[in-house]
Amino acid sequence: MKEVERDGNPWLLAEENGTVLGYAYAAKWKSRCAYRDAVESAVYLKEDASGSGLGSALYAKLLEELRVRGRHFVLGGIALPNDASVRLHEKLGFKKAAHFHEIGFKFGERIDVGYWELLL
Repeated sequence: MKEVERDGNPWLLAEENGTVLGYAYAAKWKSRCAYRDAVESAVYLKEDASGSGLGSALYAKLLEELRVRGRHFVLGGIALPNDASVRLHEKLGFKKAAHFHEIGFKFGERIDVGYWELLL
């Protein structure tokens, strides 16, 4: 796993034989100072890398790095429906906090997005 830092937050990359299998990162949730310890997280995997445990490993490492950096709150957004992503977040201790209807736009369609939160 390779790690870089952007704006004080970790970005992780998983590769095998030069092929990117997945990545995870955290970014500021809001720019105002009051939210300086809150981040939004994301994890993406190649389709054929799902179910291998890589997503869990990337996310666990990301959360560990966020704790080291003193972050307090992590918000994970999930395009719905997405049972696998919901299971991943909840396995790592996230709890559903919100459900927005048709707030996103993906593949030419309006989509619902749910938000899961975790206090570190």
